[in-house]
Amino acid sequence: MFDWIGTQLGPWTWWVVGLLLLALEVVIPGIFLMWFGIAAIIVGSLSLMLWTESYWIWQMQVIIFAVLAVISALIGRRVIAGQDDVSDEPLLNQRGASLIGRTATLKAPINEGRGRIHLDDTTWVVNGPDLPVGSRVRIVASTGSTLKVEPVSEISAPA
Repeated sequence: MFDWIGTQLGPWTWWVVGLLLLALEVVIPGIFLMWFGIAAIIVGSLSLMLWTESYWIWQMQVIIFAVLAVISALIGRRVIAGQDDVSDEPLLNQRGASLIGRTATLKAPINEGRGRIHLDDTTWVVNGPDLPVGSRVRIVASTGSTLKVEPVSEISAPA
């Protein structure tokens, strides 16, 4: 069967394999088959030029395909890893970090460094200097589900 494919399609066999791999990448996404498809198309291009040469046997083609597949996968991995995804919402999944800079009123006093505030729809555990209930605090840091706060200095506006 494989002999028939090679004799009927000739140098176009690698092009068919490459395009098939690229089509499979669309169906089975993972950015992996694409690199094999590119390697197959390169071998197909070489086959168009070297098909009549005596040394261009199928074993040579398979070895070149394997080498090119590894090289293209490594280059592709480096290219994809080098991309910095810039987001318009960099703190989307970091809710505590997105609260830094906001102010709130203590719902529970900070005793021995721990207290509670209520922001939006969540009650947060806070760490900071001891303060009574009702004190205004500013969030300065976030570690997991605990916020670090400092008292807001009430500066009166000039008259």
